[in-house]
Amino acid sequence: MALRKCSLLIIALLATTSVSAQILSGPAEVGDGDTIRIGGEAIRLHGIDAPERSQSCEGQDGKEWSCGEWAREVLVGLLSGKTVHCAGIERDGYGRLVAKCHVGNMDVGEEMVARGAAHAYRKYSLDYVDAEKRAFVAAIGLWQGEHLQPEAFRAQRGE
Repeated sequence: MALRKCSLLIIALLATTSVSAQILSGPAEVGDGDTIRIGGEAIRLHGIDAPERSQSCEGQDGKEWSCGEWAREVLVGLLSGKTVHCAGIERDGYGRLVAKCHVGNMDVGEEMVARGAAHAYRKYSLDYVDAEKRAFVAAIGLWQGEHLQPEAFRAQRGE
């Protein structure tokens, strides 16, 4: 029995090590404001939650705008033509690699939150809370009007 527990522990450690040690680099294909692909690997950006592509928000003027598509375009602008380096942390429930990604010295997740294009995803990380507070105070991006948090939007749709 002790040998079986030890074997299971070793397998769990190896599985954790292999994901956290996974490094991907290359051009990125953007799916939405918090999901990319590098070399066919789906990557969920760690610590952020961007609006869904089909999500709309309300601007200061009360008019509806496609904030989900806008968030995607912000990410495209940050990554287009650049080499993206991602360090895996874990796998999510959809099998995507959850990773911290950088372009040079820029933390991609932090920049998305700082531009008001994503929320700090407090459920999983507190890394970008300060960047979100600055975007909120400056009333930029999502913070210029009213919107549902992406998680609430998904819940409304039964996702």
